[in-house]
Amino acid sequence: MPKTIKKIAVLTSGGDSPGMNAAIRSVVRACAYHNIECVGVYRGYEGLIEGDFKQMDARSVKGIINKGGTILKSARSNGFRTEEGRKKAFQNLVDAEINALVVVGGDGSFTGALIFNQEFGFPVMGIPGTIDNDIFGTSHTLGFDTALNTVVEAIDKIRDTASSHNRLFFIEVMGRDVGHIALNAGIAGGAEEILIPEEDLGLERLVESLNRSRTSGKSSSIVIVAEGDKIGKNIFELKDYVDENMEGYDVRVSVLGHMQRGGAPSCFDRVLASRMGVKAVESLLNGQTNYMVGLINGKMELTPLDNAIKGKTKINLELLRVSDIMST
Repeated sequence: MPKTIKKIAVLTSGGDSPGMNAAIRSVVRACAYHNIECVGVYRGYEGLIEGDFKQMDARSVKGIINKGGTILKSARSNGFRTEEGRKKAFQNLVDAEINALVVVGGDGSFTGALIFNQEFGFPVMGIPGTIDNDIFGTSHTLGFDTALNTVVEAIDKIRDTASSHNRLFFIEVMGRDVGHIALNAGIAGGAEEILIPEEDLGLERLVESLNRSRTSGKSSSIVIVAEGDKIGKNIFELKDYVDENMEGYDVRVSVLGHMQRGGAPSCFDRVLASRMGVKAVESLLNGQTNYMVGLINGKMELTPLDNAIKGKTKINLELLRVSDIMST
């Protein structure tokens, strides 16, 4: 591969998250600033295999910083999981005279980028885009802050009806196998209980806690449940258990689902995406490859892709303690 980078491609892969468009914009304009070409790859790795490329310049990305989703689209690619598919993708990049690749996505997307680099020595750089905030090497992933705001707004509205009808609401939020969204949004939304995979509250303790809340004078309650919580098979099983073991509560379930991925990115996510895109491009131009750009202690830092994929994020223990105190 040429040592001098003259053309960079950018793609978005995996689940969409608010801020991906802002990241695309940042990569394209950072390339323009440094007088190198930029190419957008449509539909993630599938577009890489099919050669679905589009030349982009600073004007190509006007008016997208405030938009959710991704203008480059995203798609699952079984073909990229095969050696044959990756060879075709590599040849397409070579034929288009592209020298490096920026991948915006989560750990699955980074795994594909890492394998691609190992097989062909092709320079890659990752930008973490997922609302789950489950990528090691950054305090915030793109979309996490926006998703939190979306969830808190929904909790506030549900609390209005819960209070009006003396109801107990179980609200399920996204997060896969981590409780970052549930814990932060639960505290901000004043939830009586927060159920996350990292801490097994247990069904009996949950009922005891809800009984204490009612004894203290609360006529309605909100329980935030991370989708990966292990306390029950699913949120509807939790509802059934409480129905059977508690009297006097009208129990309802609300699954927020994919609405958490949509919407205009917050100011925080727009700024974060802008910083990450610039860092990704300039790191590639400095000869660095196989890294993920992340926010650590307020600064843009690089984490090896292998560490970002294999590392585990940790729940904030201070937030757990705050949650316990606030639910009193």
